[in-house]
Amino acid sequence: MKKVILYIDDEPINLMLFEVNFSEKFKVITGLSGKEGLELLKNNDDIHFVVSDMKMPGMNGVEFIRKAKSKYPDVLYFILTGYEILPEIETALNETVIQKYFSKPLDIVDFENSLAQHS
Repeated sequence: MKKVILYIDDEPINLMLFEVNFSEKFKVITGLSGKEGLELLKNNDDIHFVVSDMKMPGMNGVEFIRKAKSKYPDVLYFILTGYEILPEIETALNETVIQKYFSKPLDIVDFENSLAQHS
């Protein structure tokens, strides 16, 4: 049975590319915002991993993950960013709110290895 990844990004092209790259190995669920991500977590109790873009309108990735982790602490959370590591991401890493952050463009092999390590 495939593990389930929820990927949140406000750019539809990134959601499509993520699904194309990972749908063979994982069941991929996608959402366009932190708010949508919280709804998807509520309605899908089989999610193993959450990957969120950092820069999104309304609620950034760390804010979304902090809310999600308070309700769903057994899920593993990761940040994906096109920017350098921000102090907010560093704090989330140190507090183990997120397991790891990844830079865009995503290194598929590194990403899959990281998920395997945290499974």
